[in-house]
Amino acid sequence: MLFNSIEYLIFLPTVFILYWLLKNDYKKQNLLLLLSSFVFYGFWDWRFLSLIIYSSFIDYYIGIKIHETEDKKTRKNWLILSLVSNLGLLAAFKYYNFFAESFAALMSGFGWEVDNVTLNIILPIGISFYTFQTLSYTIDIYRKDFKPTYDIVAFFTFVSLFPQLVAGPIERASNLLPQIERKRIFNKKWFKDGLFQITVGLFRKIVIADNLAHYVNSVYADPEIHNSSTLVVATVFFAYQIYFDFAGYSDIAIGSAKLLGIEFKRNFNLPYFSKSLSEVWTRWHISLSTWLRDYLYKSLGSNKGSKWFTYRNVLITMVLGGLWHGNTWNFVIWGFMQGILLGIEKAIFTKLSIRHAGTIGYIITFTIILSTWAFFRAETFQSAKYIIKKFIFFDFKIPYIGEVNIITTSVCVFILGMLFDLYLYKSNKSLETLGSKISTYQLSFIIALVLVFMALFYSTSNNFIYFQF
Repeated sequence: MLFNSIEYLIFLPTVFILYWLLKNDYKKQNLLLLLSSFVFYGFWDWRFLSLIIYSSFIDYYIGIKIHETEDKKTRKNWLILSLVSNLGLLAAFKYYNFFAESFAALMSGFGWEVDNVTLNIILPIGISFYTFQTLSYTIDIYRKDFKPTYDIVAFFTFVSLFPQLVAGPIERASNLLPQIERKRIFNKKWFKDGLFQITVGLFRKIVIADNLAHYVNSVYADPEIHNSSTLVVATVFFAYQIYFDFAGYSDIAIGSAKLLGIEFKRNFNLPYFSKSLSEVWTRWHISLSTWLRDYLYKSLGSNKGSKWFTYRNVLITMVLGGLWHGNTWNFVIWGFMQGILLGIEKAIFTKLSIRHAGTIGYIITFTIILSTWAFFRAETFQSAKYIIKKFIFFDFKIPYIGEVNIITTSVCVFILGMLFDLYLYKSNKSLETLGSKISTYQLSFIIALVLVFMALFYSTSNNFIYFQF
């Protein structure tokens, strides 16, 4: 079920009404949320519910066993079982074909022909997200940073809560489980905040991201026929398409949860208003960035060693972060580039004890980000390589216009999105709390205005980009 669908427009109010009718019994609310989440996920494929149930059972049981066991070796063995069980499923469904094809290509390079051993596997939607969420639970218990729950319904609800089930935010048990395990009280302030953020999310997704996608798709479908100027325009549009697409999804997720009296952590904080690459990663997909920092980078030793040890850990973290996003070499290269650039930035800043200042910082950082997005968006390595080559050896020509209505719409929605984010940045206002700061009449007007924009700019590009990860 998509957030931007008629089904969700019916589903969310129905759950909302039934949920608050049970306001005196949070355990019944949890059961309703669990069943509703299964219905929500089952709209894609009921068969894959078995994977969520399996992961939930495994980590519910293992979390208790780790907590109740004092022997260090036994505790570690239980943790390894959790890692193998969860990452094994992820590897089988998401990475088996990637590694099989890469192995066959490697052997072919040595003159050895290997039979095609790939499988026709469907990637279960959301598996990357709920796998990381359940893993953080068992790792936190192993580190003695969190105590397990003995309420199995509450735990299953934590894993499968529908607003963040398929594309995050990746919530930590320390934030979400305590909220699930206590009584929730309807909060008018949160209701207005949630409704406003859902509205903004739909605006970002339907009005901006989906319309930018038309131009981006037309250029990236065959980038080799386009000049440098066209590729730059398309890549700039893609940078904002993927941002507004995923930030819009996160807005709807966070807003939907607030309607239910549950607070998720912020997942985006105006990332393109960053003066360094490291700052971008504190503002972009924050739940994944902090997960990689806390559970991968720190496990590797973080910066507790020589500078080369630190750079190595940064590189490994970003390469695996790239692989998390997709099972092609383009994503691995994208992660590798991020790791190298972060290392260079860290070395320069440490040596000179400076940070980018003023407008030049924004320009340098966005240019760096833009160059890496080519690998993220291009269909093949060859296409990405061609685009990077055209960026370096720039030819000044008029960009490809295509259909006038597409480029006109793309420019208009691009400006709308930029102006809105600029307002948030300059006013230093939090999107998560903006709804309750305006009157009910103002909120109603904003919702009506967004509905008009959605009707005017409605696009058929419905899927959220991060669903493929």
